[in-house]
Amino acid sequence: MSTPALSRSAPIAIAPKPSRFEPQRQGSLTSAIDFFPGSMSGLESSGPASPQNGVSPCSCEACRRRGLNSPGGSDNRRRRPHQSSLSSTTGSVSLIEEMANFGGPTLLKRTLGLQDDRYSQYIGPTTDFEPSLINLSPFDPHDESLLARGTLRKVSDHDTFLLLPDQSTPGYDHLVQDLDEIEDIVRPFGRKLMDLYFDIVHPALPIVQKAVFYEKYDRSYREFSPPMLAAIYILAINWWDHSDELAQHPRPNVRRLEELIRSTLADAMFRPKLSTIQAGLLLSQRPEGDQWAPTAQLVAIAQELGLHLDCTHWKIPPWEKGLRKRLAWALYMQDKWGALVHGRPSHIFASNWGVQHLSPNDFPDVEWDENDQEQKQDVERGRSVFTQMVQLSQILADILDTFYSLRAAEHVTSAGSQGTHAILSMAKPIQLKLKEWYSALPTSIRMDTSFSSVSVAPNSRLSPIGFLHLAYFATEITLHRRIIRSLEEAADTLDPYIQHICRSAAKARLISAMDFVNRLTPSHLRAFWFFASKTHFALIGTFGSLLWATSPGREEAEWYRRRLGEYRWTLSVSSKQGEGKGLTNFAMAMLDISTGLLKKLPEKPSMSRSGSVVDLEATRRQSLLSMGVLGTSASHTSLNMQALPIPEGSFGDDLSGLASPRSPSGDSSDDGMYDNFAPTAGMASLGD
Repeated sequence: MSTPALSRSAPIAIAPKPSRFEPQRQGSLTSAIDFFPGSMSGLESSGPASPQNGVSPCSCEACRRRGLNSPGGSDNRRRRPHQSSLSSTTGSVSLIEEMANFGGPTLLKRTLGLQDDRYSQYIGPTTDFEPSLINLSPFDPHDESLLARGTLRKVSDHDTFLLLPDQSTPGYDHLVQDLDEIEDIVRPFGRKLMDLYFDIVHPALPIVQKAVFYEKYDRSYREFSPPMLAAIYILAINWWDHSDELAQHPRPNVRRLEELIRSTLADAMFRPKLSTIQAGLLLSQRPEGDQWAPTAQLVAIAQELGLHLDCTHWKIPPWEKGLRKRLAWALYMQDKWGALVHGRPSHIFASNWGVQHLSPNDFPDVEWDENDQEQKQDVERGRSVFTQMVQLSQILADILDTFYSLRAAEHVTSAGSQGTHAILSMAKPIQLKLKEWYSALPTSIRMDTSFSSVSVAPNSRLSPIGFLHLAYFATEITLHRRIIRSLEEAADTLDPYIQHICRSAAKARLISAMDFVNRLTPSHLRAFWFFASKTHFALIGTFGSLLWATSPGREEAEWYRRRLGEYRWTLSVSSKQGEGKGLTNFAMAMLDISTGLLKKLPEKPSMSRSGSVVDLEATRRQSLLSMGVLGTSASHTSLNMQALPIPEGSFGDDLSGLASPRSPSGDSSDDGMYDNFAPTAGMASLGD
């Protein structure tokens, strides 16, 4: 009587099959394969490895496990690449792959998240597996122990996984059918789309192994998991017109590809592997949909795979350690920026995050043609962008925890009239982190003249640095947004001078952000943009609307109205320059919504510029004297920033030239600084 299949959370009870090799034979086979450690520089989780010529996989289980097409012969196509694979430091290991399926643990079995017939579940400290009892289990030289419930795999003294078979999971029976349909949709342009993906997306989002992907694809597209193959295609199609050859043909059926990737990804989550996370992250980069709920699923799957743990000393191949770290941090970014975009609590907590910082050793050695210097620069620039984005995401996480969590809101509320002072005090160290982060940016990824060309040629070189700098401004805005809100909450009790310098600092950030958008070229706009970028463009307009709404007088409100009109004009121009269209269209729509709401504001009082400045200076001196910040002598007029709870050098001065790219001064008297914009109509919902 067969045992009924159970869900992933309750794995099927499995009686271990007898090995086809004696223990001594297994050990010698593993030793022979271990002779070629360089050949395992990278693999992606694969589906059934079948030839590309349409031959159906053999129904004989024993033959299938040996990688044979029929009981009588082997597939020569699978055998051809063996010699090159074993001699390459970055290639796939076809021979080892077949030997791994031949029976018994081999080098491929030493991987944890990329086996082609088993998936892994992390055994946490509170499950029904007692760690002390696990340690009593007899582990073989390959750190595995066969139990009725599955195979235990020990990767360190404290971390153990349960390995379970793929074939008992939903969707396993139609893997080949799904792969064939995916490939048919893009045929005969699959390889061209691969090229686009690795030229444009991969450098700034290096979460796959490029050399391995090409080698596996050249053998058979059936070696990939269906959602992974579809995810690469669906992202690459965004740059269909960037290829002179593809631009002459109609685009593939993107809607059907999207249906397939969602259905196959749902199936893959029942047998999670690293490729499941890769596919989910790539799908999430499409700005068209809502990524929040899928992100929660990805975080859960990643925890099941142990991606939240420190794998530095695990007994897995070095290349898998690097891949795990890159995937973990990519998921971390997806979670933190998703929390910002959707206004939701993050799913990843520092108390349960053990992943170490990225280092150069966590990236493949060579991913470019040694004779192509531009390609080398693209890869190196992309890795810098990825690494810096990870660091910026950690600062964003601090901001979200410090200012936007429920506990943070309670803390500010309990401070009462001192709420703004509490916020400014907490903001100081974070603002310094932002300043240091920007100052330490490598020269190769700064906004400079490297990509100042206004060429709109479809095959021009693209620069992916735009989304990183835009994310920086979104982070600054998220911090200053909370400060401006606090000013309104304490408007009746807060010192007018503190209000002035906080608003001036916020104004400087807004101007810097708008100036950045104005300087984007087609080389930036046509490049890859992180999924949150369209909201980041919108946040600049939202921040301007907040400053407009909270302006104390009519003149300042009018200044923000004009600036937002010019910003909308800039977005409309950018929307005509290729792939940036979807990003800026969303921002324009949100800007129209927020400014439409502003029409309901009551009319603000008029404040003459000269009178307001005199009154402000008098108020400033009186408040600072009363706080003991200024000396009584006329000569002692310096501001003691330690006595005043305002971040030093952050909110009292305009540091836009230090903490952000150079931009015009934030003084409201500089009304002419946007003359070069020449806006034609301003915001759609408001006349000039």
